Amino acid sequence: MHPTLTLLGIESSCDDTAAAVVRLDPMGRSILSSEVEGQTGLHAPYGGVVPEIAARAHAERLDGVVARALDAAGVDLAGLDAIAVTAGPGLIGGVLSGVMLARGLAAATGLPLIAVNHLAGHALTPRLTDDTAFPYLMLLVSGGHCQFLSVEGVDRFRRLGGTIDDAPGEAFDKTAKLLALPQPGGPAVEAEAIQGDPARFRFPRPLLDRDGCDLSFSGLKTAVLRARDLLIADQCGITRQDRRDLCAGFQAAVAEVLAVKTTRALEMCQVAPTALCVAGGVAANRAIRAGLDRVAARAGVPFMAPPLALCTDNAAMIAWVGIERLRAGLPADRDFVARPRWPLDDQAPALLGSGKKGAKA
Repeated sequence: MHPTLTLLGIESSCDDTAAAVVRLDPMGRSILSSEVEGQTGLHAPYGGVVPEIAARAHAERLDGVVARALDAAGVDLAGLDAIAVTAGPGLIGGVLSGVMLARGLAAATGLPLIAVNHLAGHALTPRLTDDTAFPYLMLLVSGGHCQFLSVEGVDRFRRLGGTIDDAPGEAFDKTAKLLALPQPGGPAVEAEAIQGDPARFRFPRPLLDRDGCDLSFSGLKTAVLRARDLLIADQCGITRQDRRDLCAGFQAAVAEVLAVKTTRALEMCQVAPTALCVAGGVAANRAIRAGLDRVAARAGVPFMAPPLALCTDNAAMIAWVGIERLRAGLPADRDFVARPRWPLDDQAPALLGSGKKGAKA
């Protein structure tokens, strides 16, 4: 029987200011509240997230978001068992905003403070939503990250492959910008693709001729740019249907690459996985979900995808990692360092394109 644990989670790694209260008791898991305040309007004029603007917005909003989460949960600080906060990876200004608030609350209340890897939040979400047993295969696919993980324990992740350049979400955002669509690009491209012809533009499927399950999406984005420019040269512009077809072709290429590479990742698992899981913002894309569902069916394993609200950045997943770590007897530590880069599998070699400061994930 599980002891009752009630945790406050705080998330501020990119452009969503989030707080949540999650409880584990003998009856099961409960998300008592989950508050997320986005910053889309602040960054829209710049075509992408501006780190300085994001950090300032987090600093201004975190107190209010935390207060709303506690109020919605019907819990005060005295009713918590611990506080969990994203300590990386992410935009360091935003990460620091959340960490400083969490440290202040922990110091004032004497509550344990748990540093959480943002990627672990996504990777352990299937255990919050479906109590998925270890080990399972996780495709973590978002705006800043894309990797295949064999999730073997609360603190044991084995990376099987990942992107060597742009993450899929980044490619969606850049494609949207090329086609004058609003940000965030993922939902905008998906909405256009619904009415497009995915067969009109046959874009490349990068790295399908290479063994393993590493991925690349920067060349795909460049192919969209070239197709757009050819249309403009031939027609002096592009029509609405041209744009829909470009989006459909791009999305079809991403979905196919992810499906093929996921099939390979399943074959690379050392122990048969209990499920194929997907998490991260791009997991909200219906075409990508459908392709992965078919892969799982062919492999004979269950397919797990979180509710859409838990695909994008949220604090419920951060609070849940805190609960998992407490249950596993892993220590809490207030002296942790906020980190812009924090790989889940620190034994895996850094992926190409990870930068001079080391691997992001």
